[in-house]
Amino acid sequence: MSVLPLTRRQELVLAGLLAAAMAAWAFIIWLAVDMGSPLAQLTMPMSASWSLATIAAVVAIWSVMMTAMMLPSAVPMVLIFARLSRRTGWATTWVFVGAYILMWSGFGALAASAQWALQAAGLVSPMAMSVSSALTAALLIAAGAFQFTPLKSTCLTRCRSPIAFLMAEWRKGLNGAFIMGVRHGIYCVGCCWALMALLFVFGVMNPPYVAALSLSVALEKLTPGGEWIARAIGGVLIIAGIWILVAGTGTMTTM
Repeated sequence: MSVLPLTRRQELVLAGLLAAAMAAWAFIIWLAVDMGSPLAQLTMPMSASWSLATIAAVVAIWSVMMTAMMLPSAVPMVLIFARLSRRTGWATTWVFVGAYILMWSGFGALAASAQWALQAAGLVSPMAMSVSSALTAALLIAAGAFQFTPLKSTCLTRCRSPIAFLMAEWRKGLNGAFIMGVRHGIYCVGCCWALMALLFVFGVMNPPYVAALSLSVALEKLTPGGEWIARAIGGVLIIAGIWILVAGTGTMTTM
């Protein structure tokens, strides 16, 4: 199948998306390298008594991390949207992107709440890494099992078919772009939330594992046979979870 060359508009949109993703990744790596900085310390609360500044910092790092991980895999959808909306101005494209990121930021806020609850229960470290073999195994097995569910399949299909999604969901104007971005974000969260929950296994200050999860998402969404890749990932996660449950090993990093 032939691929249409990028228009000038799409090239500029692609540059903007890559710049945003790179900035998010640079921020994550900086925090991981300079853990002694005041901002990094805020994102690693030593107790479950979080200040308002801590809450804001933890929610922010989750939101930035979701942007870094998920924005690259949304590039094909955004570029096709930019082509189809070329007569409506630049604003509609960035409203679409903003709505998509907003959905993942909402997930980040929920993840931050889960981090607080898990830390209060003594199940995760200040870096949100599991210190419980039972929690680690449960997260791995649950994430693996979700890869085989109808909900995963439905949401992944929507994410893997940009043209079909946009044709079915198309709405005019800025409000329409926002609604489409929200709906795409919801499908994407529905597809990938279980994999993102594995950050509680690997820790939020672990860029190599964060990158591995991001790559897994990209392979599912962007490559031929992505549905089978999703199931293969699910099988590996289930096996790893069972192994940890039997071995009693607390985290993947000690395997």
